[in-house]
Amino acid sequence: MARYAAPGAQGSVVSYRDRYDHFIGGEYAPPAGGGYFADRTPVTGEVFTEVARGAAEDLDRALDAAHGASRRWGRTSPAERATVLNEIADRVEDHLDALAVAEAWESGTPVGEALAVDLPSAVDHFRYFAGVVRAQAGGITNLGGNLVAHHFPEPIGVVGQVVPWRRPLLTAAGALAPALAAGNAVVLKPAERTPASIHVLVGLIADLLPPGVVNVVNGLTSGPSEPDRHPHVFFADVAARRDAFYDRALRGFTTFALGQALVQSPAHDRILADVTERVAAVRPGHPLDTATTIGALSSHEHVAEFLAHVRTAEREGARIVLGGERADLGGELSGGYYVLPTVIEGRTCPDRDVRGPVVSLARFDDVDDAVKAANEGTRGVGAGVWSRDAGVADRVARRVNARRVWLNSCRPDPGDRAAIGHYQQTKTLLAEHPW
Repeated sequence: MARYAAPGAQGSVVSYRDRYDHFIGGEYAPPAGGGYFADRTPVTGEVFTEVARGAAEDLDRALDAAHGASRRWGRTSPAERATVLNEIADRVEDHLDALAVAEAWESGTPVGEALAVDLPSAVDHFRYFAGVVRAQAGGITNLGGNLVAHHFPEPIGVVGQVVPWRRPLLTAAGALAPALAAGNAVVLKPAERTPASIHVLVGLIADLLPPGVVNVVNGLTSGPSEPDRHPHVFFADVAARRDAFYDRALRGFTTFALGQALVQSPAHDRILADVTERVAAVRPGHPLDTATTIGALSSHEHVAEFLAHVRTAEREGARIVLGGERADLGGELSGGYYVLPTVIEGRTCPDRDVRGPVVSLARFDDVDDAVKAANEGTRGVGAGVWSRDAGVADRVARRVNARRVWLNSCRPDPGDRAAIGHYQQTKTLLAEHPW
């Protein structure tokens, strides 16, 4: 195990600039309003750079640059775009350490997690969509007689993308790869908590793309986001044996912080005890240490949101089994944004989403009860169903109201070839031939 040097320190693999303007049309441009905001590292709580505060005028400039570049980029062949995406993947892969340290310093994500999961997945997104666009084909429909319809996928032109603060580099790659593969230009808005690591990524790959194809505008208010709910349903048969399957199910609680877990009543007490034992063995640590499995929260506000969530759950009748407090790691980390891993027994508000090392375990009795509980509140981004009975898992997964449902698994989303269709439109040519 090792600890990386902080960005800019002697021996560090990456440095941040003192200031980040907007990235528009292939170059950095100061904000129209002249304002900047401080970016603090959650590792120590100290300011490490400042970032341009965006306004409508900055967005207009970025859109103009994107529209100008989209016509040229959209006319490139799928083979050309695939080549560029593979070059981006190679560039990211060549700078894994630098990107991992940059993300850990700004977001609090453990550097080991970024190296093992986030960045290899980001590389895979670019390579995957390079292959998807090479293999993509149009279609032909015979409409009767001599009338034939030819269908061609075409880029939308310019797309706007908002990157959340959690896993910013992976989510940016997951957004950029299909959009660029489809032939679009992009205006990217990073989260206000984690803009600088996005600029490190863009700075690495900017020379591989025509100016204006990727633009970054910081600090625009994006309004409320949808709750990032990930309810996971555990049937009693999961705990029938202490084997590799049960171990994998429990590992999800400490590795991916499942958030909401619904556990069938006969297995509830056993799973609660085993989860609590595992979580108690995990402690937050220095995000730049490769041995750390739980790093820092992203900001002071994030810590306040986390603690408020725990206190509200307690007032609503839930029991705090473990944690629920701020953690002081001492020394240079005393000012950092750390909390103790937390286990809550009882149901919490499904629309009160707080990302962090917290899981709530609530009981359910049967399939209908599980589905009802999983579908409470706003539609979730993802969910999971765990059961040794594949039929039960499949039936419940189909009834859970979420975009993506994992069966007996919990890991970052892989590339999905359907995503490229979100960034394309279909042109249909109708031809009636006389022969």
